[in-house]
Amino acid sequence: MNEDLYTKLVANFLFPLHERLKGHNTVHICRFLEESQWWDSACLQNWQLQRLQVLLLQAGAQVPYYRRLFSEIAFNPTSVADLSDLQKLPFLTKDLIRTQTGDFKAADARNLARFNTGGSSGQPLIFFIGKERVSHDVAAKWRATRWWGVDIGDPEIVIWGSPIELTGQDRLKMWRDRLLRTQLLPAFEMSEAKLDSFIAAIRAMRPKMLFGYPSALSFIARHACKRGQRMDDLGIRVAFVTSERLYDEQKTVIAETFGCRVANGYGGRDAGFIAHECPEGGMHITAEDIIVEIVSPDGQVLPLGQAGEIVVTHLATGEFPFIRYRTGDIAVLDDQLCSCGRGLPLLREIQGRATDFVMAADGTVMHGLALIYILRDLPTVEAFKIIQESLERTVVQVVPGAGFSIDDEQRIVQGLKQRLGEKVAIDVEKVSAIPAEQSGKYRYVVSKV
Repeated sequence: MNEDLYTKLVANFLFPLHERLKGHNTVHICRFLEESQWWDSACLQNWQLQRLQVLLLQAGAQVPYYRRLFSEIAFNPTSVADLSDLQKLPFLTKDLIRTQTGDFKAADARNLARFNTGGSSGQPLIFFIGKERVSHDVAAKWRATRWWGVDIGDPEIVIWGSPIELTGQDRLKMWRDRLLRTQLLPAFEMSEAKLDSFIAAIRAMRPKMLFGYPSALSFIARHACKRGQRMDDLGIRVAFVTSERLYDEQKTVIAETFGCRVANGYGGRDAGFIAHECPEGGMHITAEDIIVEIVSPDGQVLPLGQAGEIVVTHLATGEFPFIRYRTGDIAVLDDQLCSCGRGLPLLREIQGRATDFVMAADGTVMHGLALIYILRDLPTVEAFKIIQESLERTVVQVVPGAGFSIDDEQRIVQGLKQRLGEKVAIDVEKVSAIPAEQSGKYRYVVSKV
């Protein structure tokens, strides 16, 4: 079958059927988003207000945490008449969700899926997502990839490191990915052999889009250059990068090696798909689903053009609300519109998360997430930081929680030795707190190798 015809079959029949069987409304939402992206700011803000009113009413009626909060501060959701009324509510923090997770679930929620972040501060966040949220997030990504001429069903290679994806490769999902022409490559390990296999897989598939961490894609690109392997003759249209800050050097090497444009995406599992870059270079906020505020260190909302912390209200999270959620990332809400003509507001100067690579004693390079997951799911560890001092020694700073024992310490040591090498010295240091970097950000893995 002609490749373009197969893409149309997937985008117009197979994927809509797949989403309908899962109880998702993705296709309808994507069609709406492709119309609403051209609205002016007044229309978008009016739409946001309508959805905010619905979200707050639902939260006050169904969510224990917000029912208590609204009562304590005498907040009436029916009185919300302007987006600025959102500022009457306190911020939502990761610590609040951690300590009261159950109270954020709506009483009428059904089929919530458990998710957790990678824990960039050493503290993973466990939360829940409903089908409405999933549908909106998938639709937002779908719209963004279409900006670059890539549709559902076009060949895609994903370089990723999340165990949610990597442990979910059951037979049904494998067949689904094959039908949708999506191939997942694990970003944890970057050995010479693995990198060679990644290059071979990319050349064999000839994808229209690469999707993954900028660090992983740039690492593959450098290895291809080292091997003298040409990769710019495959017809790749775009490399979509996300989950880490995209540095100029990474963007250059990815673009030159793969012969394609590099598009940045900003967001996370917790906050959702916040912004995507269009071919004109604008980082467009998914304003139909997400309200973004930029706040100062003391919590004051800042005007357009000033840098501050990104605070997100996701309007499709009625079953587990994210209302005024502090992301910890810094950006500027632009006071200009993009030359592409879309009315969606813009983010710029985003300072997102950064993930390091580490090197095993035998020279194998792997994604820092390969070490993070050893500690992340230990309930007795409150926070951590991994510092690779040399190939022979790695230090793990741990803020021990209740019940932390010698057995937990041994699990950490053995887990890191399995990845870094049995002869590598793993020193576990118990500390009272993990200090922030000079930038104010936290790094969970630092490699000095």
